[in-house]
Amino acid sequence: MLMAERGAASHTVSAYARDLSDFLTFLATKKTAAAAASADHVRAYLEVLAADGLAPTSRARKLSAIRQFFRFLLAEGVRTDDPTSAIDSPKRGRPLPKVLSLAEVETLIGTAKEACASAPDGSPRRRAYRLNALLETLYASGLRVSELVALPRNVLAVDDRVLTIKGKGARERLVPLNDVAREALSAYLGVMAQEPALKASPFLFPTGDGGQHMTRQRLGQELKTLALEAGLDPARVSPHVLRHAFASHLLERGANLRTVQQLLGHADISTTQIYTHVIEERLRRLVEEHHPLAKVKLTKPR
Repeated sequence: MLMAERGAASHTVSAYARDLSDFLTFLATKKTAAAAASADHVRAYLEVLAADGLAPTSRARKLSAIRQFFRFLLAEGVRTDDPTSAIDSPKRGRPLPKVLSLAEVETLIGTAKEACASAPDGSPRRRAYRLNALLETLYASGLRVSELVALPRNVLAVDDRVLTIKGKGARERLVPLNDVAREALSAYLGVMAQEPALKASPFLFPTGDGGQHMTRQRLGQELKTLALEAGLDPARVSPHVLRHAFASHLLERGANLRTVQQLLGHADISTTQIYTHVIEERLRRLVEEHHPLAKVKLTKPR
């Protein structure tokens, strides 16, 4: 159902499968089937997870999968009720996303460009231009890393100023590209055209033999290596951090929250609003570090 009706990604389906398998295993120890499970069973399962030290966010994710499962059983007529309807999700604090400053992003991009200029011919040169194109496209568009690495070769064929992205839930959106990203992609395609094995690849960012697209893990590794070369902490640099930077930098410069939501492909604007909290936190720290009264302990007058 998740795949056929909701267009869920394979990673999402696998996560649901793991969470539900774990829950069904717990029910089996209680000699209970899903069709007969009660709210008390679900609460007992959550208590076991908490006792095992599972974080509230992980428990909330598992409960979400269980909710969807029981709603499915209800819709299919397997059950006449939903035992999770009266169960509250574990309270969880939402951590603010990591974001690079504009200067740090410029340093990262500048290092990638320098690598293009100094890379020797052949595969090293192609990889350097590929990373530069990936970096420019990611920061210019805010794509999810899975969307970026899987871009088809013909995505730029109709109009290289706009990318048509098929994101989560099979929802399509249009994402504009700036001139710098388009130039980086054009230069990369020019270098890639010199390798016959890659000409027939259906992917914009193929692997060495052209048969598959670059993996998310590989891009993450290359970005961390680039961060070291740029003098940045590699622990703070990842494809998702650059997506965060794209969103927060747009909002800092006055972009509309709804527009950023559409560009990121968020189904719910509350997901996008987290970036406004990032900006508020940054402003608070700025005041605390630089305001003349921030470090002075004020005492009440007698």
